[in-house]
Amino acid sequence: MNTLNLKKVGFLGLGLIGGSMAKAIHAAYPDTEIIASAHSERTVVAAFADQIISNESPLPLSAFADCGLIILCAPVDVNIGYMRELARITGPETVITDVGSVKGGIMKAAEECGLSDRFLGGHPMAGKEKGGYENSDPLILENAYYILTPTASCKTGLLSDMTSFVQALHAVPIVMTTDGHDKATAAVSHVPHIIASSLVRLVAKSDDSDEHMKTIAAGGFRDITRIASSDPALWETIFLENREQILSLLPGFEDELKRYEEALQAKDGRKLRELFADSKEFRDSIELRKTGAVTSAYEVNIDVKDESGAIAKVSTLLAENGLSIKNIGVVHNREFEDGILHIEFYENASLEEAADLLSANGYVLHRR
Repeated sequence: MNTLNLKKVGFLGLGLIGGSMAKAIHAAYPDTEIIASAHSERTVVAAFADQIISNESPLPLSAFADCGLIILCAPVDVNIGYMRELARITGPETVITDVGSVKGGIMKAAEECGLSDRFLGGHPMAGKEKGGYENSDPLILENAYYILTPTASCKTGLLSDMTSFVQALHAVPIVMTTDGHDKATAAVSHVPHIIASSLVRLVAKSDDSDEHMKTIAAGGFRDITRIASSDPALWETIFLENREQILSLLPGFEDELKRYEEALQAKDGRKLRELFADSKEFRDSIELRKTGAVTSAYEVNIDVKDESGAIAKVSTLLAENGLSIKNIGVVHNREFEDGILHIEFYENASLEEAADLLSANGYVLHRR
């Protein structure tokens, strides 16, 4: 890699994503020295004890001046503060990237700091419902989409080298523009969070004193509202950072709701059927999950290494024990998913039997 020196890599922030990336880099590049600083000293101590990083206590920013690659894993406003200082203390050979889910602010800051030629935005579409270094795992990056957003003045070869770097971590690189990324994540991640949160609030306010709605809220309701359980402080930051893109999409969602309301008011069954059919056609075209968002699914995610024959090994094990699979595939967008391999079954009995079988054979299962 001509533009990317991986002799020494620095992490500013070492939570779930930072910790997972550090572990993945340690596995892919065992000769690379990794240093890190984090908000909590305990995080740094834990990473040092795991032999992932070389420093046993938090470091001043000046210690990162000679890193070939610096990965910003803190909240956006904190990362921007780091960038201003890094622009002053690092040389032209130091490449800087981030892992944030909103790119507009950080990309603008890179230009303002004079880093646009050696800053390349990143967003691994990976994560878990539980954050922190203690939940980090290099496997969450395997076959996860990893979006790269280069600046207009990105130096020659950097995008190609970062793409190779991402692939070495077993992730799937996708190159997007800043605006394209922020609009896409607003549509498929941020607005759905509003929908999930508002639906939960609607049920909470509409429930009776015996909490019957809460009692029967399982299956589809829990599936569609799961992201409403994510960290409120994290989502506050994301929404304010991506405010314009989210606001641009909300009127369209309101228009869609209005179409359903008008069809119901008119008792127009044909129109309702058309609306449901249109959404079903698009939903069924989405890779992997083909069961519909509001129906209960008999599914499990499991951890497997990205290696030849991994899927065949699992499917053969299940088939040899008479278990039929409805759908099996690799999870690429893993922001709120545990486990890399997603398996769906036709009924709950098969799911339960498969879960016991897979566990007995050493697989780590993630179920909801």
